Amino acid sequence: MLPENRIATHPGEILANDFLLPLGLHVEQLAEHLALPVGRVRSILDCDSPVDADVAWRLSMALDTTPEFWLNLQAAHDLTRTRPTWRLAKIAG
Repeated sequence: MLPENRIATHPGEILANDFLLPLGLHVEQLAEHLALPVGRVRSILDCDSPVDADVAWRLSMALDTTPEFWLNLQAAHDLTRTRPTWRLAKIAG
């Protein structure tokens, strides 16, 4: 269920606060482990870039989660960020 009164948390924030901080990892260590450029990982952690399927797979394997976990976080964020202010009538059939 999507929150109606706020934008859902970006997966980068979850990654930083719920995984990196408790594990004591730095962005460089995570990037090296995931075999991704540091800039790309930093951009996700800064909530500037989305988690795509490739990153979701890498995070799921490294952090014992599922790729769906990461993609669902991203989808919820995207949907609440782009929620329309207009309404569209249903198609009558």
